[in-house]
Amino acid sequence: MTGPDPETKMQFLFALRSRGVTDAQVLDAMEQIDRGPFVRGIFADRAYEDTPLPIACGQTISQPSVVGLMTQALQVSPRDTVLEVGTGSGYQAAILSKLARRVYTIDRHARLVQEARGLFEALSLPNVTSLVGDGSHGLPDQAPFDRIIVTAAAEDPPGPLLAQLKPGGIMVVPVGQSDTVQTLIRVRKTEAGLEYDELRPVRFVPLLEGLGKDT
Repeated sequence: MTGPDPETKMQFLFALRSRGVTDAQVLDAMEQIDRGPFVRGIFADRAYEDTPLPIACGQTISQPSVVGLMTQALQVSPRDTVLEVGTGSGYQAAILSKLARRVYTIDRHARLVQEARGLFEALSLPNVTSLVGDGSHGLPDQAPFDRIIVTAAAEDPPGPLLAQLKPGGIMVVPVGQSDTVQTLIRVRKTEAGLEYDELRPVRFVPLLEGLGKDT
């Protein structure tokens, strides 16, 4: 797979830095993982813009700066096992694969999981496992996780996911009761309980229960 020309890549990375993505390891991962293959069809020529774009099944690929900021907030270390709820295009999981020991990603749309699997294989990312399922319940078979990232908005940080987070673990999740006002939250599980940080306003599709109908 051919990537963007050097100038386009430089502008892409500059846009990330200017919007607050400053962690060197996160920037390195985002330099390694080309966003181009994850954007298909009529929007392919906009892959390197810092903007969310539509993908199949009525979902979106998040804007790169938000992906970077969420990844940065997760503070992933090389030994971590990460759960991602909401595979979408697979872009976020691919970036996490460069930072974590193992990434499990789950989505309610079988079509998205199938397409993402093809990309993970093409990009030689063997430490990503993508599954079809109801992400609101997490992945009990593989729990507990060092890090959990949710790429859909919930009214509150979901209880089943918090239960699958290791002590000392971190979860990053958009929280909000409407489509227009959501806040990105970082939750740390400590010995004393849960600590919450509000990071920034965001907009994500809602976290829905059950499996999706693929259209």
